[in-house]
Amino acid sequence: MTCTIEHERPGTDELTALYDAVGWTTYTADPAALGAAVAGSHTVLTARGDDGRLLGLLRTISDGVTVVYVQDVLVVPDAHRSGIGGALLDEALRRYAGVRQTVLLTDAEDGQRAFYESRGFVEVHDVEPAPLRSFVLLR
Repeated sequence: MTCTIEHERPGTDELTALYDAVGWTTYTADPAALGAAVAGSHTVLTARGDDGRLLGLLRTISDGVTVVYVQDVLVVPDAHRSGIGGALLDEALRRYAGVRQTVLLTDAEDGQRAFYESRGFVEVHDVEPAPLRSFVLLR
């Protein structure tokens, strides 16, 4: 599946549809708060299909110098395993290449872990003295 990665902030309707599609209903229970969270993000990258459909989104929280938190990585279910999540994450890592530490939190699910490890992330307790890329697994 081909897509275009862009730096943009989608509107609330598109955001709500995307977050609902992946089952993140805690976010969509308050669309105004979701819109405000995305508006307040340091970077928002989108993946759009040739037809303009929003296929995925990645957003970060950062000071732009010392740390960047990858807050959300979402891809619509019918585009999973198509390379879109990897393309979004790779673009974010490229944009933040000079930032000292990249952090993300994710579920302790083997597929997610393998995906992030394929991009150079490691669990924070596995690296000393200070990781450049890390993730913390949540249960």
